Amino acid sequence: MTIKKLFKNIFPFVKPYKHLVFLALALTVVGSFAAQINAFVLKYTVDKISELLVDNTPLRQGMHIIGIISAILLSKEIIYSLVQFGQKFYGEKLKIMIARDFSQTIVEKILTYRMAFYTTDTNESGKLQTRIDAGISSLTRLVQNFFIDILPLFATAIVALVCMFLANFYVGLVGLFTVPIYFLISQRQAVRLSGFRRNMRFFRENKSNQIINLIDSITVIKSFVRESEEAARHRQIQFDMTENQMSTRKTSYIFDSLKSFVEQIGIVLVIILTAYFVLAEQMTLGAIMFHIMLFNNVSAPIRQLHRIYDEVNDALIYSESFFDIMKADDQKELSGTYRPAHIRGDIEMRNVNFEYPNGTPALYDVSMKIEPDQITALVGLSGAGKSTVINILDKFYSPSSGQILLDGVDLSEYDTRFLRENIGLVLQKNHIFKGTIADNIRYGKINSSLEEVQEAAKKAYIHDQIMELPKGYDSEAHLLSGGQQQRIAIARMFLKNPPIIFLDEPTANLDAIATEQIKNSLDAIKVGRTVVIVSHSISQIIDSSHIIVMEKGRVVEDGTHEDLYDLKGTYHRIFSAMANSLNIDKITKSMQDN
Repeated sequence: MTIKKLFKNIFPFVKPYKHLVFLALALTVVGSFAAQINAFVLKYTVDKISELLVDNTPLRQGMHIIGIISAILLSKEIIYSLVQFGQKFYGEKLKIMIARDFSQTIVEKILTYRMAFYTTDTNESGKLQTRIDAGISSLTRLVQNFFIDILPLFATAIVALVCMFLANFYVGLVGLFTVPIYFLISQRQAVRLSGFRRNMRFFRENKSNQIINLIDSITVIKSFVRESEEAARHRQIQFDMTENQMSTRKTSYIFDSLKSFVEQIGIVLVIILTAYFVLAEQMTLGAIMFHIMLFNNVSAPIRQLHRIYDEVNDALIYSESFFDIMKADDQKELSGTYRPAHIRGDIEMRNVNFEYPNGTPALYDVSMKIEPDQITALVGLSGAGKSTVINILDKFYSPSSGQILLDGVDLSEYDTRFLRENIGLVLQKNHIFKGTIADNIRYGKINSSLEEVQEAAKKAYIHDQIMELPKGYDSEAHLLSGGQQQRIAIARMFLKNPPIIFLDEPTANLDAIATEQIKNSLDAIKVGRTVVIVSHSISQIIDSSHIIVMEKGRVVEDGTHEDLYDLKGTYHRIFSAMANSLNIDKITKSMQDN
């Protein structure tokens, strides 16, 4: 990222607020001239008072000078205060507006990206959040500083430098030559610090991701009594950050000392030159203070130059990864345009191969046919590729090769939004949003009425339990148990009412009673739809009219429960293991005894 590219990327966000920019520029021009008034007033005051002292003029005759000076300085301060208020207010407003637009734009962007974008190591949730937050913060700070600090300071310095040249060419040269020396030192400082800043970005991303992982894993950490190990891991990150920060500070202080030395040399030269010209009677006594004050106005932005470089370099470093996210157009989800009037749910996969973005192969030459208005179960051991099939059928990922047909049309030709509107997905653990139960159910159909929400809850066998809560449907959804939250997800499906439903381990990790209640909900939602279910539940598998058996990313068997069981193959082995794990013989004997 270069400065030119940076401003090119920022410009579209600044353009809508050009009226604020013009206001800031106008105020900057006024402020830069107002800042020089003190120098002129001081010169006039010193020269006039010197004349009065030489002429031995009484004090009362010189009071009018004090009146004139007071009126000018007071008027100047009023104007300058108003100018500064305008600069800060409009600059801050510009910053707030651009920060809002940056935030909204990047959220809208990442929502359009395909699932693969979120599964790479560089885009883990903690790292992604840090890159976005740091990018927006550094970019908006740069905009604010440019219009509130940098632009006014440099405008003031240029006007002051012109005034110095007009007053005395040689003194003006001192001010002029000090600037490039200071600029060169600041540039070298920025180059030396850039490596430290890149390292700091890496450390901050890792730290943020580490803390998020720590919080998410707190139950496991405590159950294995691994607090000390996790603290040690975090300590190492903190140690690396501290070392990097100390190196940054050391480098900054060395260069700051050099810049301070250059500035002081400049002031000494101005004093020597002006004193010489006064003694040579080429300059009045007031001109000494006049040039010192003007030189201070020139050196003011020079003193800020390192901070300006810091801000620019922060923006260059953090904006690089920020705009990588914002401009990742190659990560956008692919979509066709086909939107049929009705979807039957006739699905066919032909010789499909797939590997995840990290290079892990998942499916090998998979072919299967899923009949409409039937329940198809995908059966296999963990890692067989069942969930991957669901992800591909929902267009979360595209197959590496092969073809997928829905109602005889290639899945890639379907409008992605339309396709997902006609597919329901119930996962092993469904996300419950912060908010009320009604709002969470209504997520299936945003504009649904309370009556529709309640009807969906009844179909999902959760209505009665909701009504037992103090606030009913206005209760916080996070108060619900895991089984209740799962039925909330099923209620969403009833509201959405899609012709195709994918169920990926919907009863896993639930107790027996919750599983039975969920089964009732699922049985209700399966009616009249094309259903694909991934499950290790014997009851869910037996209820299916069609079973596809997968092993190590391949389809190895296909048929009904009876046919596959009689084959004595993979399905027989998996089903027998499921039955044995339930201790069916003992359960049957216990029920017979009662």
